[in-house]
Amino acid sequence: MVEDTLERRRRLLGEDHPHTLASLHGLAVTLHALGQSTDARRIQEDTLDHRRRLLGEDHPHTLDSAHSLAVTLHALEHYADALSMDQGTLARRRRTLGEDHPDTLQSAHSLAVTLSALREHATAVHLLRDTRTRSRRTRGEEHQFTIAVTEALANELTAVGKRHEAQKLLSARKAGARPVTRRKRR
Repeated sequence: MVEDTLERRRRLLGEDHPHTLASLHGLAVTLHALGQSTDARRIQEDTLDHRRRLLGEDHPHTLDSAHSLAVTLHALEHYADALSMDQGTLARRRRTLGEDHPDTLQSAHSLAVTLSALREHATAVHLLRDTRTRSRRTRGEEHQFTIAVTEALANELTAVGKRHEAQKLLSARKAGARPVTRRKRR
């Protein structure tokens, strides 16, 4: 369906139309999710180039493409490239969206994961502490993203030899956990 929509949009709207680029981005995200990261990377690089040219470096859609490319580069174990992309995307999102915006926090988490892969655990701990604090304040303790950041922080604390602090963090998280109930969509 994604490929069909993309082809229809290319034919009707043209290669550079924002909806065509949204479909191209969606195809790349789908390919990445299916484990086809090499194909996803090629499409993400193309989409990012188009969005930079048409929308500018700081447009939210351009930053979405940059973030997705960083995630794919990480999956391909191109950590130095992922690091560069993560750092640039985080800096731009902080400047344009603010420190507490969900997309900014997502970029911070992505950067921390890449730092961890590069064995920069102390830097990852610092970034994850800040990201967790902001996520707890803006999303709440029980939000799925806050939980993921808390678990990542515990892993990084363990990596830097602070196993006791990691255990306390996870114990406090489990003690305060409430069952998550999902609301029906209407």
